[in-house]
Amino acid sequence: MVGGGSFEFEGLQTIGIVCLVCMFLKLMHLLGLINFTDEDSSESDLELSTVRHQPEGLDQLQAQTKFTKKELQSLYRGFKNECPSGLVDEETFKMIYSQFFPQGDATTYAHFLFNAFDIDRTGSIRFEDFVIGLSVLLRGSVHEKLKWAFNLYDINKDGYITKEEMLAIMKSIYDMMGNYTYPSVREDTPFEHVEKFFQKMDRNQDGVVTIDEFMETCQKDENIMSSMQLFENVI
Repeated sequence: MVGGGSFEFEGLQTIGIVCLVCMFLKLMHLLGLINFTDEDSSESDLELSTVRHQPEGLDQLQAQTKFTKKELQSLYRGFKNECPSGLVDEETFKMIYSQFFPQGDATTYAHFLFNAFDIDRTGSIRFEDFVIGLSVLLRGSVHEKLKWAFNLYDINKDGYITKEEMLAIMKSIYDMMGNYTYPSVREDTPFEHVEKFFQKMDRNQDGVVTIDEFMETCQKDENIMSSMQLFENVI
């Protein structure tokens, strides 16, 4: 369990970024997507006949990600075994996260993270969405990772992070951690984190954080830069 003082990392962004990557990796592991095997595949392309949603071809996905063809084949086999329909819905996301945090309520955080992956707003996540997101988080440039994190915090996708959006994200993280934050944090702790975030990020003090402000501040923060590199060699 995490004590109240030690949970308050330097910079709210570090909490969100680390949580984002950890949760995504746990989801990938549960779905069998990061258990690569050494066996060669005789498939020349993705097997499409057994799923309702047919993903893009390997060549196109290889061009869009930083995975090799063999890695994509392995990822797809794991995805297909766990998700025969070829799609993952939000309720599945929430169920998975609740299993990892039984002492807390991961519903809201899972909702925000699901929306960050569901780029097309279809209410489901395709194999392509998974591997593109995984590629960014594990092998993307710092700029790509920060852009992905900004998209998570920008709940309504209008290009700005407001205090209300960041407070919602912060509360969802504390709710998800639940008793792991024992002794329980004060009710105003999430709000205090948001205020610190905006003092640091909102350079022109107009009440919102833009992508440029977010990028510039994050890249000057050693803790955030370290968190960007935590999982680069996972697979």
